[in-house]
Amino acid sequence: MWLFRKAMLLSLLLLLQIPCFCWGFFGHRKINYYAVFLLPPQMMVLYKPQIEFITDHAVDPDMRRYAVKEEGPRHYIDIDRYGTYPYDSLPRAWDAAVAKFSEDSLIAGGIVPWWVQIMKARLTNAFKEKNEAKILKLSAEIGHYIGDAHVPLHASSNHNGQFTDQRGIHGFWESRIPELLADKSWDFFVGKAEYIKSPGDFIWKRVLESAAAADTVLKFEKSLSKRFPEDQRFAFEDRNGKLVRQYSAAYTKAYDASMKGMVERRMRQAIYATASFWYTAWVDAGQPDLTKLTNKTFSEEEMKEYNMLTEAWRKGAIQGREEN
Repeated sequence: MWLFRKAMLLSLLLLLQIPCFCWGFFGHRKINYYAVFLLPPQMMVLYKPQIEFITDHAVDPDMRRYAVKEEGPRHYIDIDRYGTYPYDSLPRAWDAAVAKFSEDSLIAGGIVPWWVQIMKARLTNAFKEKNEAKILKLSAEIGHYIGDAHVPLHASSNHNGQFTDQRGIHGFWESRIPELLADKSWDFFVGKAEYIKSPGDFIWKRVLESAAAADTVLKFEKSLSKRFPEDQRFAFEDRNGKLVRQYSAAYTKAYDASMKGMVERRMRQAIYATASFWYTAWVDAGQPDLTKLTNKTFSEEEMKEYNMLTEAWRKGAIQGREEN
């Protein structure tokens, strides 16, 4: 299993070097970590011993955004491009949506609900193949995309408040709030994973919930900012040995309180959804015995991909649109 350990080491090194958004390293790691504990014993025999890998590699899709231009749209959908809620002009089936809007147009606006379904199909096939390395890799990554689908600003063209003079709100909502509050007061034990009869319908509902909440995320921060002088909204804090300008603890707590637990609630829902997608893929594959798997180490090609992602991160040049 040394290849798994090497891959985890690469991720840990990156945690110390480069900032990340989309729930942040902290949020995505928490989602995957707690999702493991929602699984039945027949799956826990694989996922619990590999919890470090599944946790650390929750951030791989963000790493890939620095290497692959096509990666970015897999994390979001600017669904407000398609009219008003519930955006009925946008077909939920991919082929119908392509026929109506063209593939290039859809990709330009983001494809996260469709990409989650593609990843679920790949994970199901990995279970059928009884390929341990592939199961773990895909499990870690699908958790990332599911988590992103639960973020309101991942379902809005005003994804970073750039149209409302609120630039930076993206990371504020999904990184700063959980990093400050999650370990102190939030509860992430949310029951057990359940079988999802229609993964497509499920993930579209989560996206529509995110879209419906986007205005609240923006309006509440705008209103709060008028009551906080700028010197009280921001503070300088030590982060990995560097002094960085950050939203103050007081302002962060006030923003979270104004939304009445929205961030915690969406994070809990992302944990449940991630575990349930893992479980559904396993059931759809025929519930294979996870103590009898093959391919317990990464291939040379897979290790080259990890090295490539590491190098791209170090260069720090994101491909596609910035979110923060």
